[in-house]
Formats: sequence, C-alpha cells, structure tokens
Amino acid sequence: MKKRVIGLGGIFFKSKDPAKTKQWYQDHLGIESDTYGSKFLWKSPNPALDEMRCTVWSPMAQDTDYYEPSKREFMINYRVHDLEGLMHELNEEGVEIAGEMQTYDYGKFAWIMDPDGTKVELWEPIDETIIDGPAVSSE
Repeated sequence: MKKRVIGLGGIFFKSKDPAKTKQWYQDHLGIESDTYGSKFLWKSPNPALDEMRCTVWSPMAQDTDYYEPSKREFMINYRVHDLEGLMHELNEEGVEIAGEMQTYDYGKFAWIMDPDGTKVELWEPIDETIIDGPAVSSE
C-alpha cells in the first residue's frame, strides 16, 4: 500500500472556554497561542529541502459544528499529498466522505468519517504560507 498520510497537521478539540484553556496551557506548559491556537514548527524530513513545516494545536468552542457529523470532542488533521487523487481513491474504496473539498490560500481540505464515526480532516498544505497564515478557523 502506498503512503497516503505524510504527517500530523493538527489536533483540534472542544473546550468550554477556549481562551481560558489557551491561557492555562501557556501558563503551565509554555504553549503560546494566537487566535487559531499554536503552531509547532519542524523541519521537512527531506534533507534536500530546507523547509519549515508546522503542526497546529487548537482548542475550539464547545458548541463548534466544525466536527459534525461526528459527535466526538476532537478532530485530527492529517497532512497528505495530492488530496484530490486521494479523495477519489477513498471514495472508490467506500470510505464515507463528509462534505465537499475546500480550497484556501494555505491549502486544500477534505473530510472523511472513520469506522467509529470520528470526522477526520485531510489537508494538502501550501507550505510557503502555513507558518505566517492561519491553519483553520477556530470558530
């Protein structure tokens, strides 16, 4: 089987008070956040490339509908190459697709449902803009 996921793009979870949660994590664990959460920077695993990448950490409002139709309190975002091709393959394999693919200036996003009913976000990033731009809307 060919490699489909190339990394962890982000971890998103519901919070009764996202601002308070961000402050707690900053005060106690040193995770500094902006409106969207925090970005953990890392270097591309390809030694020929001198690129910085990031993984996003983001508490979101308890009443967010971003994870629907999942009833879970969290969603994991995976970095992928060729999102359109992957979505075509997943559809052919009978994987449940959740919504339509969306394109932003920082990448393409699509969603699937796992067997436990958890919404999974797939992201083909445009790495040149990800460090300075938002990862997703934290609603």
